[in-house]
This record gives sequence, C-alpha cells and structure tokens, in this order.
Amino acid sequence: MEQMIDETDLKILQILQKDAKKTTKEIAQELNLTASPIYERIRKLEKKGIIKKYVALLDQSKLNIPVTAICLVSQRYHNEGFIEKFEEQIKDLNEVQECYHMAGKVDFFLKINVKSLPDYHNFIRTKLSKISNIGVLESYFVLKKVTVSTEYAI
Repeated sequence: MEQMIDETDLKILQILQKDAKKTTKEIAQELNLTASPIYERIRKLEKKGIIKKYVALLDQSKLNIPVTAICLVSQRYHNEGFIEKFEEQIKDLNEVQECYHMAGKVDFFLKINVKSLPDYHNFIRTKLSKISNIGVLESYFVLKKVTVSTEYAI
C-alpha cells in the first residue's frame, strides 16, 4: 500500500498553495528543516500527482476581460454520446475558464470570462449555441467577487 502524506507534506502543500514561487530553501527555513528533504518531498508529491502543476494567477481586470458570466446549461438528451460530445466541444472555447458536469436540474455549470456584454452575446450566438443538444441556457453575471480561492483546506 502506498504511503499516505504526512503532516510535513501537508505543511509543504499549504505553503505552496499560498506561494508556489517559494524556493525549497525558503520552505525548509519556514519548517525548520534542511532543503534536501524538502526537495525530495516536493518531487514525491509531484510524482504522485498531488501537485499537478504550477501556475500564475492573473488579474482579469488588468487583462481587459472584466466580465464574468456563470452559464447554466441543460441538455435536451442525456445519453453518454451527447454528454461526451458537449464536454469535448466546450474544451475548445477559450472563453470558458471552468466547466463542471452537474447532478440535478442543470447539466453543466460554465464560468466564462469576456471583455464586455456584447462580447458575451457574441460568444453565445456564434460559439456556444453552435454546440448541439443544448436545451436550456441561463446566464448570470458576477457583480462582485466576494471570495475567490485556489487553495484547498487541508
């Protein structure tokens, strides 16, 4: 049986979730350890797939994509082929930042970022509506981000 992660691994993950640019040496100092075992632990966490990748979080307003829309999609037909086709097609739409297949009344939850409401309208008209089998599409617009986090409570 594969060894579970321990308290030190959890602390390393918490540190990296807050700042993935921290060096092995900085993490080691924070945990009162030496750099070599921290480096090995991080490599092991990467190898196990617990750390999937490192990214930069960007400020969308400074990139001129200030409008965030939440789009709820219900499909007409719910067989596996239609679901898989939708999932594959949605991955090709750059405006879609997140897509979740849901249980309940709504089949898919989409988080979409665009420059303006006219751009959102154009996205719906020329891209999203071209995907077959969409029955109902509801749009909601974010007025204010109250809390946003990429960190897991571990």
